[in-house]
Amino acid sequence: MRDLRIVFMGTPEFAVPALELLIQQQFNVVGVVTATDKPGGRGRKEMISSAVKACALAHQIPVLQPVSLKSPAFLEALRSLHANLQIVVAFRMLPEIVWDMPAYGTFNLHGSLLPKYRGAAPINWAIIRGEKETGVTTFFLDHAIDTGNIILQEKLPIGENETAGELHDRMAALGATLVLHTVEAIAAETIIPAPQNDAAASHAPKIFKETCQISFNQSTEQVHNFVRGLSPYPGAWFMYNNQEIKILKTSKDYSIPPQIPGTVLSDHKTFAKITTLDGAVMLEELQLQGRRRMSIRDFLNGFKFN
Repeated sequence: MRDLRIVFMGTPEFAVPALELLIQQQFNVVGVVTATDKPGGRGRKEMISSAVKACALAHQIPVLQPVSLKSPAFLEALRSLHANLQIVVAFRMLPEIVWDMPAYGTFNLHGSLLPKYRGAAPINWAIIRGEKETGVTTFFLDHAIDTGNIILQEKLPIGENETAGELHDRMAALGATLVLHTVEAIAAETIIPAPQNDAAASHAPKIFKETCQISFNQSTEQVHNFVRGLSPYPGAWFMYNNQEIKILKTSKDYSIPPQIPGTVLSDHKTFAKITTLDGAVMLEELQLQGRRRMSIRDFLNGFKFN
């Protein structure tokens, strides 16, 4: 049985369940590497720590917050922790000098069944592309992003109307368990890493504002998947009378006769729908710029579609 000294690297809430579970199971987490504090709060005058930093401090674990992962000061501080295993969950790309440092390697938790959906936004793209199943993967880091040898995988079904936010939360919990099982296997020296099949790879690139604009000139299923794949953040949007409107929840409607895609149909009180190539999407939750998220009934109280 290997005696592990672990450095955990992560930033957002997604990474916290994995860190908490390792601590709960009494693995020796000797340090945490996370993002620097960012301005936030009212007037952006307050410095906000990452969710992972808050978790580490609550357990009295040393925290490193490098601006540069190649700075001599950070590398020296990292070496001084004498870690023999590093774990990455929702962190930035590591230089080789960092991921190659520990004797037992550095492994990453990825939110897809690699080699499918390599990249920055695997949860979003799996839903946008209509996948019925996804999962989580642990793999050893290598030179190219998300291409290293696979350690363990766990599958997860995607609900027909499940949003990216809902799937994110379920995957965080499943991912934490997979990280624990991976650490246990590394400690027990029972892992058999397997190379990825590059021919089966697909990609999940970073999502930008322009990526999120809805085209209604496609099927109802495609529009519905696009909306839920971007909900609640960053949110799929369309322009109406020079106003940007985010759609955060829809349902599918195939009851109407064919119309020009993008036509808005509404009784101005209880419902609104937008036509597609083969039907329409019913608008259930919307958000105007600078406003809160609202049900369609509340939205129509203050906004009228012409």
